[in-house]
Amino acid sequence: MNQNQQQTYSTIVSANPYKGDYCNGTFNTISNTTSPSFAKDQYAISSLNTRGFISTLIGISKNIPDDDIYHALENKVYEELALDMAVEYRIRYIEAIHRSTENDRYFHVFVVDPLTLEQEYVKVINTIKYIDQIIPIPLLLKSLYVKELINSSDVHCFIYFQENDAFFCIYHEQEFVYAKSLKFSLLQMHERFVELLGEQIDFTTFSSMLVKEGLNSSNSEYQKNLIKLFGEILLHINDIMAYAKRAYDIKRFDELYIGSSAGIVIGLDEYAQTYLGLRTAPLDFNYGFQNNGSNIDQIHQLMHVYGHLPVEERYECNFTIFERPPPFAKRESGKLILITATALAGALLYPGVYWGLSYIEEFHHAVLSKEYEQVHIEKMTREATVNLKLANKKVAQTLLDEQKTAYKQKQDTLIQVHEKKVDYPMKARIMADFTQSFNNYRVQLQNVNYTENNTSKIFSFGLISSKTQDITALLKHLTETKRNQYNFKLELITYDTNTSSYLSELKAVIK
Repeated sequence: MNQNQQQTYSTIVSANPYKGDYCNGTFNTISNTTSPSFAKDQYAISSLNTRGFISTLIGISKNIPDDDIYHALENKVYEELALDMAVEYRIRYIEAIHRSTENDRYFHVFVVDPLTLEQEYVKVINTIKYIDQIIPIPLLLKSLYVKELINSSDVHCFIYFQENDAFFCIYHEQEFVYAKSLKFSLLQMHERFVELLGEQIDFTTFSSMLVKEGLNSSNSEYQKNLIKLFGEILLHINDIMAYAKRAYDIKRFDELYIGSSAGIVIGLDEYAQTYLGLRTAPLDFNYGFQNNGSNIDQIHQLMHVYGHLPVEERYECNFTIFERPPPFAKRESGKLILITATALAGALLYPGVYWGLSYIEEFHHAVLSKEYEQVHIEKMTREATVNLKLANKKVAQTLLDEQKTAYKQKQDTLIQVHEKKVDYPMKARIMADFTQSFNNYRVQLQNVNYTENNTSKIFSFGLISSKTQDITALLKHLTETKRNQYNFKLELITYDTNTSSYLSELKAVIK
């Protein structure tokens, strides 16, 4: 859609297909709406979560003409990502300007399964009929630099938690570099928090607690588990940042922006700054919209900002398959109707029109025949090139498979040697360790047995105690302290009337 077309829309509606919420807006206002509807003068935009697409960096020769860039990238994407050739994936790209070298151009390529689009946006289409723009969420952040909400050209990281997704994104010199889906959406955070807390609280209460109290919760148990939860999240993010540094040759990160669709999580930016050692600020910008004090998701606001930007100032990466039909006169059916009406009118006015139409069709047929000959030659040339490449690929694959087989054999031998020399457990030390635990919980060792096969190494301990509580306490202690080393199994505790003691068999399977 060009800039002139943009100016014909008086309002914008943004849709979140994953949560099912919408926002209406004009140039300077935005508000949540529960009853969106289709309007001809309304620009419809939606976003694609990081879980909904695959992105990769592809380099191609600078000698490839601009008209052939898409086909070159498409071929490399199918090959490098091992995509199913039977599926016609939706592929879009933006150029990575700062990655270009003397001989190659680099592009950030985004790949989406069309089935994902059909399934995720069906409810949106049922509501507003068409979507003019579907853009990956990380590319919306370009608007922050265009609107000069962020002025510097440093390396910036962005983290945003949504109800059904969370993403980590990097921009350098105000250009997109990398995006990664995080495994901690707000719903996943809620599930993990409930697991840590050991009691059930509903998602609404959890979200409200994050925004109203955050990591400074007055409930000490809540605060302790929230800090542990976000410690796990930041550890996950730290691993991603370490990978990004290596993969994209980043010397250091200058600033981190972090936020959530629920609102600002109190204390999270300070905790992230301490944990990651990186200057941190909330991802909560003032875009200049009047919203009557209501909480509007940052992604919705970014979509509205994006919708108002000129085409040349934003990333054009549109995945929509739900485009509105063109004006009647530009549709194929409309053209057919108009031509038919014109022909009929001409036939009624003057029979010679038929001869003119016949001549036009013959001329059209001749042009198409000539065009077909050129296209057919080009097709045969490309098929020959593809067949040659496939033959070379098959030879290379055969050599690679042979090398893989040899490598696997050597690897298996080394692993077996390593297991025998390094990883083989020292039974005496293990027995001493367990015996100390038995003594601490007043449990006697009646007998011990060790078995080993190709898949597992098992210690079986015959235990005897005067109290069942001592055995269960011992099992709880071992499970908590040694769960990273062993899998424990205790099926039955029996009572021996002759000795007035409780007997059981504890199995410890070495991991």
